[in-house]
Amino acid sequence: MNRPVDDTTLRSPGEFGRVAVVMGGNSAEREVSLDSGRNVLDALKARGIDAHAIDGIPALLDALRAGHFARVFNILHGGGGENGQLQGALDALGVPYTGSGILGSALSLDKIRAKQVWLTRGLPTPRFEPLPRGGDVHAVVKRLGLPVIVKPAWEGSSVGITRVFEEADLDAAVELAARYPGDLMVEQLIEGDELTVSILGDRVLPSIRIVPKGAYYDYHAKYVAEDTQYICPGLDDAEAEAELRALARTAFDALACGGWGRVDVMRDRQGRNWLLEVNTAPGMTAHSLVPKAAATVGIPFDELCQRILETSFDSTPARAGGGA
Repeated sequence: MNRPVDDTTLRSPGEFGRVAVVMGGNSAEREVSLDSGRNVLDALKARGIDAHAIDGIPALLDALRAGHFARVFNILHGGGGENGQLQGALDALGVPYTGSGILGSALSLDKIRAKQVWLTRGLPTPRFEPLPRGGDVHAVVKRLGLPVIVKPAWEGSSVGITRVFEEADLDAAVELAARYPGDLMVEQLIEGDELTVSILGDRVLPSIRIVPKGAYYDYHAKYVAEDTQYICPGLDDAEAEAELRALARTAFDALACGGWGRVDVMRDRQGRNWLLEVNTAPGMTAHSLVPKAAATVGIPFDELCQRILETSFDSTPARAGGGA
């Protein structure tokens, strides 16, 4: 059964055993993952937990087979760590870990299939079309209409994304997205406010409205700029905020996600919410959003990391059939 996130759930440091904080890897988000991982490692050590850094999946699996660790804090971003591969290996080894299981991880990283699931549940997400490599992006845009976003379907952190307002810019956008592995996607661009909602166990944290100084919340605004504004809760109206959080919870559960994560949403000028994606191993850098949301409800960073590690003890629907 799921354990509620409150003060009674915090275990003593020794109950976690030796913890591997897996970070880095070889995805396009390696540097962000290393930054997140170092922060998580320091926080867990500050809580008295016996935590150790491991770079990438091969090194982790070697260490686990040798019996060096009792559980895993997964802070790998992108492919490998978020696509179900690591989760399958850990389930096979019977090693508990943070975050979603195989199905939730695989569905969430694949933006196309995540949106297909949401549509079958009647959940709002922008219109889109998959774009096969070599496909006719101009024909797709004729059906969707401009403006659109062209993106790799299996990346995060705004990697490879282009907002396109003029047809003449489409080919360059496809060329950029095609530098990354996996499928491509063309999505209707929703103009309005960008919001995100963090999930921590059974708890849905207050939303954050992101206000970058530039036109968009791109990679620079996420990880470099110091002038991006984060407003929490993101909506002034209590009823609208509750509705947004409920939608995020439903979207998270629909993809069989568990443990912790973050749901990204656009809110258009008419006040309608549109689901974009779920992150199953969100960033934990100085600029990251889950720590900001947690801080507004009185959870400091080191405690947040322990609470996330607590979720590795959960037996959730997302882990049904798994060994963790």
